Amino acid sequence: MRVVQNRQLRIGEVDIAQIKFDPRSRDDIPKILKGLQHLYLNLPLRTQIFHLLETELAPKVNKGNGRPGMELWKILVCGVVRLDLNEDYDRLHELVNHHDTLREMLGHAMFDETNYAYQTLKDNVSLFTPELLDKINQVVVGAGHELVKKKVGEALRGRCDSFVVETDVHYPTDSNLLYDAMRKVITLTARWCAELEVSEWRQSRHNIRQLKRLLRAVQNARRSKAQSAVQQQRNAERVRAVYEEYLTVAARYLYRAQETLARLEQAGFCDEFALLRKLEIEGFMQHAIRQIDHTQRRVLQDESIPHEEKVFSIFEPHTEWISKGKAGVPVELGVKVCVLEDQYQFILHHQVMQKQTDEQVTVAMVQQTQQRFPDLRVCSFDKGFHSTANQSALRELLQLVALPRKGKLSPAAQELEQSAEFSEARRAHSAVESAINALEVHGLDRCPDHGINGFKRYVALAVVARNIHRIGAILWQQEQQRAQRKKQRAERAPPHRRAA
Repeated sequence: MRVVQNRQLRIGEVDIAQIKFDPRSRDDIPKILKGLQHLYLNLPLRTQIFHLLETELAPKVNKGNGRPGMELWKILVCGVVRLDLNEDYDRLHELVNHHDTLREMLGHAMFDETNYAYQTLKDNVSLFTPELLDKINQVVVGAGHELVKKKVGEALRGRCDSFVVETDVHYPTDSNLLYDAMRKVITLTARWCAELEVSEWRQSRHNIRQLKRLLRAVQNARRSKAQSAVQQQRNAERVRAVYEEYLTVAARYLYRAQETLARLEQAGFCDEFALLRKLEIEGFMQHAIRQIDHTQRRVLQDESIPHEEKVFSIFEPHTEWISKGKAGVPVELGVKVCVLEDQYQFILHHQVMQKQTDEQVTVAMVQQTQQRFPDLRVCSFDKGFHSTANQSALRELLQLVALPRKGKLSPAAQELEQSAEFSEARRAHSAVESAINALEVHGLDRCPDHGINGFKRYVALAVVARNIHRIGAILWQQEQQRAQRKKQRAERAPPHRRAA
C-alpha cells in the first residue's frame, strides 16, 4: 500500500507551507527545499506532479495493496536532495534521519522518531525512470517560467552543448581488466561451491592473491625507463615473460572454473536461481577470454587492437574512452550528455549520447525540445555540432540558428555570422558552461549508479534537481530583495514613524 502524501497532519507536524528557512544560510539545502516547497504549495503544479508519481512510479504495482510503502512525495524529496547535494546514500541516510528541516519537508513531527533504513532509501529512489523524470522536469520548467513571468508565446532562446559524465571506474588496462574479470569468476564460483559444500575452491583467496602478485609484477615490469638499447631489450624480454606467466595462470583458473560449472550442471544443481548465477559467472568469463585474447595480440604478437573492440570496464561496460582535447584532461572515462538551456537558466531537455557524437544529436535535440516547449525559436551551438545537413535541417525548425561553420566561410555564411543577431546569440552561448558546471557541482561530475539504466536515471534526476534548485534560488533572491527594500523604506521613514 502506497500513497502520494499523507494529508492528515499529526500532532507536532509542521505543514509544509509553514516551514521556515534561515535567510542567512548559504548552504544548498534551504534553496532546494524552498524549490520543493514552491511546487507543493502551487496546487496545479502539485496535482500534476502527484498524478505523475501515482500513475508512473512502479505502474505495474497495485499501490492499494500490501504493507504501507514509502510515500511518493518523500521519494521525490529524497531523490532530489541526494542529487542536488552530490551525496551518496550514506549521507542521505544521515540527513533524512537527523536534519530537522528536511524531516519537516518529509512530513515528520518534532517528536516523530520514525527512521529510514539505508536499503529503503536506495530501493525507493531507484524506482524512478528517465521517462517519468523527463515529464516531471517539464512541469518544473513550466513552474520556473511562471515564476520569472515569461509571457505566453515569448520566444525561448536556447544554448546547447555536451559534456562528459564520468562513470565510477578505475583507469583501464588489459592487465587490470583481466584481473577484475578473474577475481569475480573465482569469487562467485567459490561462493557457489561453498554453499553446495563442494570443496573445489577452498583456496580461492590464495588464487586471487596469486593473480594479484602477477598483476603487480606486470605493472612493475612496464615501469622501466632504461636508456641503453641493451637494457631496453632485456626489459622487453622481461615484460613478455611476466605477461606469459600472468596469462598462463589466468587461463588455468578460467579452465578450472569452466570445469566446475560443467560438473555442477551435471550434478543437477541448476535450478532457476542457480541458472542466473551461472549466467553471471559466464559473463565474467567472456570478459576474461576477451582480455586474454587482447593481451596476447597486443603484447606477444605486437598487434594494434581496434578501438571498437575494446571494453573499458567490466562492471560498467557502457563506459567510453572520450578525448575532447581539453587542456590538462587528455581523456575522460564516461558517457557524453547533451543539455539545452534557455535564457532563464532552466534546462529544457537533455540526452545521453551513448556512442554518439555532437553532430549526430543536433537536430534531434532541437526537435525533442520543441515537442516539450514549442516556444523554442533560437538556439546556439559550438562548431562541433556543425554539418551541412544540420545547418539546413535547423533552418527549417528555428528562426535563428547560431551554429558556426568549420573551415573557410563562403560570403553568404560570413555575412550571416557577422550579423547582429548571430553575434548576440554567440555571446550568450558561453553561459551554457555555467549550467554545465552547476550540473557537475550538483551531482553530474561522476555517476555512482550501476548500469546504463542507472546512468540515465541519475542524469535525469540531476536535471530535475538542478531546475528545482534554480526555482529555490529565484525565490530566495526575491525574498532578499523584498527584505532589502523594506529595510530601505524603514531607513527613509521620519524618526517618529521609525520609532513607532
